[in-house]
Amino acid sequence: MYKILLLLLLHSFCSYSISPSTQPPSCRSQGQFHLSGMHKTGDVILGGLFEINFFSVFPDLSFTSEPQHPTCHGFDVLGFRQAQTMAFAVDEINRNSELLPNVTLGYSLYDNCVKLGIGFRAALALISGQEEEIVMEDNCSRSPPVLAIVGDSSSTRSIAISTVLGLYRVPMVSYFATCSCLSDRQKFPSFFRTIPSDAFQVNAMIQIIKHFSWTWVGLLISADDYGLHAAKSFQSDLSPSDGGCLAYMEVLPWDNEPPELRRIVDVMKASTARVVVVFAHESHMINLMEEVVRQNLTGLQWLASEAWSTAAVLQTPDLMPYLGGTLGIAIRRGEIPGLRDFLLEINPDIKHNSSYGNSMVNQFWEFTFQCRFTPPPAGWVENGGKVCSGEEDLRTVETEFLDIFNLRPEYNVYKAVYALAHALHDLLRCEPGSGSCAALETLKPWQLVYYLERVNFTTSFGDQVSFDENGDVLPIYDVMNWLRLPDGRANVQNVGEVKMSAFSGEQLALDGDKIFWNFESKKPPRSVCSENCPPGTRMVRKKGEPECCFDCIPCSEGKCFSCPEDFWSSPQRDLCVLRQTEFLSYQEPLGICLTAASLLGTFICAVVLGIFIYHRSTPIVRANNSELSFLLLVSLKLCFLCSLLFIGRPRLWTCQLRHAVFGISFVLCVSCILVKTMVVLAVFKASKPGGGASLKWFGASQQRGTVLVLTSVQAAICTAWLVSSSPAPHKNTQYHNDKIVYECVVGSTIGFSVLLGYIGLLAILSFLIAFLARNLPDNFNEAKLITFSMLIFCAVWVAFVPAYVSSPGKYADAVEVFAILASSFGLLVALFGPKCYIILLKPDRNTKKALMGRSTIGTTER
Repeated sequence: MYKILLLLLLHSFCSYSISPSTQPPSCRSQGQFHLSGMHKTGDVILGGLFEINFFSVFPDLSFTSEPQHPTCHGFDVLGFRQAQTMAFAVDEINRNSELLPNVTLGYSLYDNCVKLGIGFRAALALISGQEEEIVMEDNCSRSPPVLAIVGDSSSTRSIAISTVLGLYRVPMVSYFATCSCLSDRQKFPSFFRTIPSDAFQVNAMIQIIKHFSWTWVGLLISADDYGLHAAKSFQSDLSPSDGGCLAYMEVLPWDNEPPELRRIVDVMKASTARVVVVFAHESHMINLMEEVVRQNLTGLQWLASEAWSTAAVLQTPDLMPYLGGTLGIAIRRGEIPGLRDFLLEINPDIKHNSSYGNSMVNQFWEFTFQCRFTPPPAGWVENGGKVCSGEEDLRTVETEFLDIFNLRPEYNVYKAVYALAHALHDLLRCEPGSGSCAALETLKPWQLVYYLERVNFTTSFGDQVSFDENGDVLPIYDVMNWLRLPDGRANVQNVGEVKMSAFSGEQLALDGDKIFWNFESKKPPRSVCSENCPPGTRMVRKKGEPECCFDCIPCSEGKCFSCPEDFWSSPQRDLCVLRQTEFLSYQEPLGICLTAASLLGTFICAVVLGIFIYHRSTPIVRANNSELSFLLLVSLKLCFLCSLLFIGRPRLWTCQLRHAVFGISFVLCVSCILVKTMVVLAVFKASKPGGGASLKWFGASQQRGTVLVLTSVQAAICTAWLVSSSPAPHKNTQYHNDKIVYECVVGSTIGFSVLLGYIGLLAILSFLIAFLARNLPDNFNEAKLITFSMLIFCAVWVAFVPAYVSSPGKYADAVEVFAILASSFGLLVALFGPKCYIILLKPDRNTKKALMGRSTIGTTER
């Protein structure tokens, strides 16, 4: 598209011949159309493109007479101030003895009239040096080609101009072109800019939108590269997943087209979006606001791009009811010492200015003092018009031209000129081998590009200026707010900033107390497509609408999505109530009964242990392996006490300890029983002829060692289980929708199964050995008691498995506690009940003779 456009422009304005040398293309002027400009001689000339007029009018082509030349209208005071800022920067550099000593800079500045064709012709005139013959100190000569260009202010014109300049590596430093597409180094190898790209501006705008929770916004863009690329970035970055949607997007026409503007305002009026984002130029906004005022469209929150966020032409009393409270992204404000004094010295007297061809100054003078230079237009004097004398004093008029306290584009122009000056300084002072070097007489534009890429300096305002690999500066913007004053005027105030940090990325800082909101509530507006669903309802997308638009329908039973995890919807589904929690508690009857049974068993164990210790010298205690009996009673106490770990709210430490303590306690208990059974068999064999050798394998140390080894195996199993997949507390909401069941998940089912399996293996082994020894000849045969106790033990734990698997929540814990208590009581009563009965109630049977009876078996006293 740009190639076709360039061909048309070249055909319309100039005839070119591109030589094979490194010189830029030459252009031969056609017709009598002269560009409005401002010039100053020097050893090195810098070019500049500025918007000095708001509008340009091209005459209709009748093809019956010679076409008239385009005319520019609507003098832009701020655009002229930007051009004068470049002139000031050049003058300041010329007076600096350290920067570019013995080199005088000059300039050639042109008005682009906000038209691509005029701006493009001006750029070609600058790089060819053959725009027109200019009278300079009574000699007729041509302006020399420029080394670099400062400009353009428009992304579209910058794209077109840089496409040609890039072919010859002529550097161009823009102060206002923000299109992110210009960061493409392959397409624009010699383009630089001192203003951040739109990619950062769009992100900054979206950060403001998110900050105020605006999820439903409209977008207006200009019909050029600036607006189209901004819209593309805005649509991709404002994702519904982040809570933002676009209500509409409209393209503002370049010219004043009432029907199209009326349609756009009707769309804005019909939309429920209260926030309108505008990426356009102030000329677009002037036309749009005329229609907004005509339709009296109020109640909107405007978000302005940097192209019009500080436009004084829009800050009028008649527009403040509509634009008051506008938030905008603005170019960073800077200070330029000495600029005001320089501006006051402007005078249309050519000799006084030591400059030539300054038609811009004449336009400014006529606009400011409402006069015309000689010869004035026909009828001007007769109608009361004044003739400019050139002696008028700028100090006597109130003009925005002299307001230097809000320098934004001017500050970028200032930095652009200094960037070129520093790059030129480095080029002229370079040492061979460190880069391309050149003398003043042999300078080539492409040599300057290398040093522009490496330029790094600090302005007098304290800002560091350098370009990245794409020719962009480190981005920073001010956030502006249009304060509506009581007299109807506007005051644009700084309420924050957004910048890019090398360490923390993009940062937005706003002073919310300073922001003026143009609404009765004096608060930020609410701009959403659909309000948040109330409790008891859930969102349902509207068909064919963006994700931000939805309906609210009642929640399904128990599925109120708006309630947090620990809450549940009420039966009416209009309120979130806290879920009930369920676990085996010490306060409930079941927990109290199990706790009492556990403590009772522990107490009985302690009493039996006391009885055995007190009667430890009696035959029945000594005959039944007293040491193992004491250890068995201690292990039973641990079995009773470990059941308490299953009661109460599950904690991490209780979940980890409960099964480990349970497993080790029961293995210790069953190991003692197993060893006692084996001792009984050994004693019986020892009573037979030649069987005395069997007792030496079951002495006291061997018994202790066997118990220790068997228990250590269980300890190793528990340790491996806890390390590999430890039990942990868990909130279970699967059993009941309105309850949270606190439980301990076992972590590893294999670990839990191995733990139970090992206990079962020892229990079965004890049962089998005791069963074989149940009929040994003895008046008091302990093997029968062991057989009966292990039968109870195995029956309890066989019944435990299906009951545990089928019991939910706290009842699974209750089943396990009941199994622990039942098996512990079974062992306690079966093994120690008969002995305590004899010790306490039948002491006459607690004698060696009574125990021996008619048995031929000897006993081993402990």
